[in-house]
Amino acid sequence: MVLISGLPDDIAYDCLIRIQYDQFPAMASVCKGWKAEVQLPEFHRLRKAGGHSQKLIVMVQSHVVSNHGVGVFKCPDSPVYRLTLCEPDLGNWSELPPLAGFATGLPMFCQLTAVGSDLVVIGGWDPMSWTISNSVFVFNFVSATWRRGADMPGGARIFFGCSSDSDRMVFVAGGHDDEKNALRSAIAYDVAKDEWISLPDMARERDECKAIFQHGKLHVIGGYCTEMQGRFERSTETFNFSTWQWDQVQDDFLLVATCPRTCVDGDDETMYMCRGGDVVKHRRGTWKFVAKLPAQVRNPACVTAWQGKVLVIGCAGFGEPHMAYILHLDNYTWTKLETPHKYSGHVQSSCHLEI
Repeated sequence: MVLISGLPDDIAYDCLIRIQYDQFPAMASVCKGWKAEVQLPEFHRLRKAGGHSQKLIVMVQSHVVSNHGVGVFKCPDSPVYRLTLCEPDLGNWSELPPLAGFATGLPMFCQLTAVGSDLVVIGGWDPMSWTISNSVFVFNFVSATWRRGADMPGGARIFFGCSSDSDRMVFVAGGHDDEKNALRSAIAYDVAKDEWISLPDMARERDECKAIFQHGKLHVIGGYCTEMQGRFERSTETFNFSTWQWDQVQDDFLLVATCPRTCVDGDDETMYMCRGGDVVKHRRGTWKFVAKLPAQVRNPACVTAWQGKVLVIGCAGFGEPHMAYILHLDNYTWTKLETPHKYSGHVQSSCHLEI
């Protein structure tokens, strides 16, 4: 089948891979041939290889109260969260379509991760009933539509670590149940099959832990056990998929006992983290100072890393608007990412994807 009339297929294909991601739904509706092409993994691989892919940051962000004058920021008493999207290379901000059945906002403390051209939203507190939700929703950027995934198994779970291999699988570890018992269990979700599988239990309970997938291994960092209730530990443990077991616990992984939510994976087996007003880097067993945080994001809410850059979103102090800065890892310099007033609300979580 001819992709574009009058053009050889190789030239037509070179045209198609340059289409912007937000035009994918329109592209898929043109004809069956175009729809089939945009759904192929090879299409997205060639976009990346040719430098035509787009980097996106998706955030769970609160609406801004805007009835107090133009440009006046007010932190809402009962924040309502929505999904916002930022294209850091272009400075564009927008919103994703809302989840069906959540007209009053996203589940509080839900987790985000990306798998291919899918965004996966997992769990949280139902904003109406305040019960823990085990729901899974998947947004496909090709069709620009939501679908409901299989619920998380194993009972109530919240404040868990969540990560993905960016290809097919989502991983969930730790958290606590509806009676605030910290959990050792870990599970994995196959997005394509819409199926959950169980992983072996971790050695320790880990409430409010951070999960990072890096070089074929799942790292679960920090958290605390039931008895500690908010007093974080410094340890980490790693699941090795080649042996299907957890490696020995590393007790002194973090420099200090603190919440690990700002810890993110970087390039070349590195991790980055915001700590005490600084950005620090972990590589080969050692943490090193990288840069001072800009004053406007000295209280970081979330951190995202991709291809030599780290995005930090935070505020100068309680009740202040949330700003965004990009740290360039080649020279450790900062660039302010202009943040429209509409998108200066608190950010609970974020993830990066490349389409």
